[in-house]
Amino acid sequence: MADQIVITEKTSQAKDVRAAVGGRYGMILPAEGHLFNLLEPEEVVPEWKRWRPILLRPSGLYGTKPATGGNKAAKLKAIRDALRQARQVWLATDCDREGQLIGQEILEHYGYRGTVMRVIFTAQDPETIRTAFARAKPNADFARLYAAAVARRQADQIYNLSLTRTATVTLAGGARAVIGVGRVKTPTLAIVCRRELEIRNFVPQAYFEVVATARAEAGALQMRHAPKERILKREEAEAIAAAAEGFTGPLAVKVEDKRQGPPRLHDLPSLQKLCGSRFGWSAARTLEVAQELYDGQGKKVITYPRAETRYLPENLIADVPRIVAGLQVGRAFGAIPVPQPPVIRRGASGPFHDRGLAGASHHAVIPNVNTVDTLREVWPRLSTDERRLFDVIARAYLAAMMPDFRYRQTTVTLDVGPHAFRAAGRQPIELGWRAAFPDWQPAEERGEEAQMLPPLRHGETALLRDAKVEDKETRPPPRYNEGTLIEAMQNAWRFVEDEALRDRLKEAKGIGTPATRAEIIRGLKAQDFLATEGKNIVPTERGLSLHAVLERADPALVDPGVTAQMERLLDEVLVGQQEMVGAIDAVCAQASRIIGRLQDGAASVDAAALSRAVPDRGADRPPTPAMKRFADSLARQKGLKPPRGYATSGAICRAFLDQHASRKAGAPGVDSPGDGRTSPVADTTAVPRRPKHSDTRMAAPAADRKQGPRRRKAKRPG
Repeated sequence: MADQIVITEKTSQAKDVRAAVGGRYGMILPAEGHLFNLLEPEEVVPEWKRWRPILLRPSGLYGTKPATGGNKAAKLKAIRDALRQARQVWLATDCDREGQLIGQEILEHYGYRGTVMRVIFTAQDPETIRTAFARAKPNADFARLYAAAVARRQADQIYNLSLTRTATVTLAGGARAVIGVGRVKTPTLAIVCRRELEIRNFVPQAYFEVVATARAEAGALQMRHAPKERILKREEAEAIAAAAEGFTGPLAVKVEDKRQGPPRLHDLPSLQKLCGSRFGWSAARTLEVAQELYDGQGKKVITYPRAETRYLPENLIADVPRIVAGLQVGRAFGAIPVPQPPVIRRGASGPFHDRGLAGASHHAVIPNVNTVDTLREVWPRLSTDERRLFDVIARAYLAAMMPDFRYRQTTVTLDVGPHAFRAAGRQPIELGWRAAFPDWQPAEERGEEAQMLPPLRHGETALLRDAKVEDKETRPPPRYNEGTLIEAMQNAWRFVEDEALRDRLKEAKGIGTPATRAEIIRGLKAQDFLATEGKNIVPTERGLSLHAVLERADPALVDPGVTAQMERLLDEVLVGQQEMVGAIDAVCAQASRIIGRLQDGAASVDAAALSRAVPDRGADRPPTPAMKRFADSLARQKGLKPPRGYATSGAICRAFLDQHASRKAGAPGVDSPGDGRTSPVADTTAVPRRPKHSDTRMAAPAADRKQGPRRRKAKRPG
């Protein structure tokens, strides 16, 4: 057995590491996302099996138990056996908080006390991986990253399960329904519901504007009277039009030379917003394509995609010439006039800003410096969607290294008594970074704002002709698409009315994380709370009903601002401003307050409406792929014929499994969170079934589980 091992997050990562470093650092063993789940409440305190309105916080942290599904058991056994002989472990999981948790929770569960080194890479090409191993640091240096991940996971388990159970037993009135409450899920639902209600309750208001053609010495231009205080009476607008017709007066002409810097580089939320509006992609689709560009076989052309910062560290300035040169070899980017040398901008207004990366474990998404030279060979292997997304990322990078866009802004006004008529025009002087986006035209350059004005002199006389009244009408706000909903989740401070709190929350990163927001939305759709209409996301009537009930019970349940405060608190663990237990305490205090409010408000809730809002989870919902596979396997083993409809009905499939599978068989359920990086307490599709008193749960073998009755601090790594 090797005296050192490498642990990666997934099989594809293990292959990349093996190709880069061979066996130099020992046997390379992949995990399969989280190999451990937290214990269920009743596995820590048996009395918690019965659902009651209480805070499900043990005296210590929740312990862990091996996860099931996929090849998790086999992969965990291989790592466990290797740890018995290994004197040194190299953690080479993803570079973010969740990656730290996935790797270190294995070592914590088995009490590993050898040397642990942390390998951090933001791209998965051989050169980057070799460099990352050479620069590996003691895992103890990442204790805060691990503590932040543990705090979030523990807080979510306590908050989500405590409030789900409390809401169910106090608000559902005995109905056989579960009211799923999530620290991020329900505020996200609220964002969409409030927008929908705003649209439904919107009453259009008619208003009027006046336009006229101004004739000056050098030519004609269109001018508009559109005051900030809208004209609501047609007769008032007609009086202004009558006064303007034939009016002669001096033009006030203001000419300014202005410049505009390039847009910021992309993080995952900005990519999801852009791809949602431009390509109609779901947030999950954008992440899927980005992940393939990052670690797909024979690709690896971008850096780590689950980023939530749009800055780069200043030490990457040295890579700029190589990335620019590599991109410009191909036809797609060869015509973009990046200057030599490229323009380097430091600080908050540029791409290179070390202070802007404080608390972040990875930087903005950019082309991978170590594979950009092979782009010509890689390009044929990319799908159409992968090329689209890479084009977005590459053009943003090239634009960031180009000069400012310079233009001449001309503003013309003509006063007809107290009524000002206005016209504006913009003439480019130097395209600069705009040359990277030849087909793009910003909103301010469309319509009248884009008109080419004739040469005008300040004070010259103009004559107004053809004055007329235009009918206008106010419009409701637009519905969200997945991209703009991701942005709304990221900018939850916008939903906070208190100005001081808004300012504080601007520093926070909203609700959810780049890795979980797409799953939150997908889960809400799977539970039939949200639906897709064209490119838009809308709440179902079921979702609107649930939102109304929870908002009446306690507004904090659906307030994105409250959730953003808690997210910020958990993020403070990462930068050392908060202890892990202190952050969990604060979230628990909020949960306790809500539990009290739910109990107080239970009498005023319409239980029948809520029962319609949240039906039994198994009804008419397809089984998960794992359920169907298990049912097929069970039928073959026992020589049974699966019941009709088992492949399309989760209820039929579950009944078959309940009848023929023993608990020890570990049958996957509709509520199983599946594999990958989603925690069983994350705000995804998983909604716990309300148990009968006779329900029992399979207990993990004693050797593979840790009870958590006593409060314990997170063990120091390595």
